[in-house]
Amino acid sequence: MPMSSQTNETAGGELERLRAEVASLRDELNETNQGVLALYAELDVQAEQLRQASDLKSRFLSYMSHEFRTPLGSILSMTRLLADELDGPLAAEQRTQVGLISSAARELRDMVDDLLDLAKIEAGRITISPAWFDMIDLFAALRGMFRPIVDTTAVDLIFEEPEGLPRLYTDDKKLAQILRNYIANALKFTARGEVRVSVRLEGRDEVRFAVKDTGIGIPAEMHEHLFEDFVQVDSPVQKRLRGTGLGLSLCKRFAELLGGHVGVQSEPGVGSTFYVLIPIALVLESNHVP
Repeated sequence: MPMSSQTNETAGGELERLRAEVASLRDELNETNQGVLALYAELDVQAEQLRQASDLKSRFLSYMSHEFRTPLGSILSMTRLLADELDGPLAAEQRTQVGLISSAARELRDMVDDLLDLAKIEAGRITISPAWFDMIDLFAALRGMFRPIVDTTAVDLIFEEPEGLPRLYTDDKKLAQILRNYIANALKFTARGEVRVSVRLEGRDEVRFAVKDTGIGIPAEMHEHLFEDFVQVDSPVQKRLRGTGLGLSLCKRFAELLGGHVGVQSEPGVGSTFYVLIPIALVLESNHVP
């Protein structure tokens, strides 16, 4: 056989082999594409199921929170009437019992409020209503709110006067809720000493609110988890006190809604400083600030 014919036959065989490999690869790719499409479809189904489960959880929390608030409000109203002795004087032991009922009802109401806030945030139903206000007014309101609690403890609650600071344009109720949670936690975990609330400018466009205590402190390995849902400090104090473990998580979410972030600095046996950094003027999605 001439050399050219042998060469042609060899080339033809190689070409057929390559065509067979290409066809095989094409079949494998088609199968892989079908598998990928099936996987995407399954992921879409699972994502929809997760969304429905999350929506159901949010609606359940919202419904139950509302249902709990009504009887709790009635209990607190009745304990106030009893404490005011409108129906006659109470014995010392009766006043103690009424105080315990009132305290337990307030704790349960706070837990319910945390759950309701969580449900609203997850459902996207939290609204931000910014307005201009003076920080000195915010501090005055917080000071008055915690005075009855501080008067019965060995802890000094100190508010540093926010002198020379500009007015803020943000949602003062959400900011107050963050600071209330910080202060309440600080008082809870501080047996003696002080809790100090301060604010300062951070750069040109932000302010930093901080709550510093002389309490038990928190180990460094817990710092990054403190602002997660349902996380609580493992300590003898925590075991005596009830809570949802949602307070700091809500602080983080509210801070993000206000365009800022939260943080903590703490050392066991020394104390903790929880802070929130927010812009002086909140910029809404419409980029319009009156």
